[in-house]
Amino acid sequence: MFPFGYTRAREIVQNAGKMINVNLNPHDLRRHAATYASRSGVPIEIVSKIILHHANLSTTQRYLGKVSDTEAIHWIDNLYR
Repeated sequence: MFPFGYTRAREIVQNAGKMINVNLNPHDLRRHAATYASRSGVPIEIVSKIILHHANLSTTQRYLGKVSDTEAIHWIDNLYR
């Protein structure tokens, strides 16, 4: 996909993180994209299969972690507006 390998991608991401004083790795960007999509209402099946390319939905569920009670209430409120 890109004209460079993982090592160079890692260097680019880490250097960008240093510019803003944050310890950053490529996997952090992957996790953020998946979490953002999930929290924005993208079905977990799509996040799992399309974004993360996980074979099992349970892997994605562990990856994204648990939803807090506050977040669950927020989503339920938004569903019924």
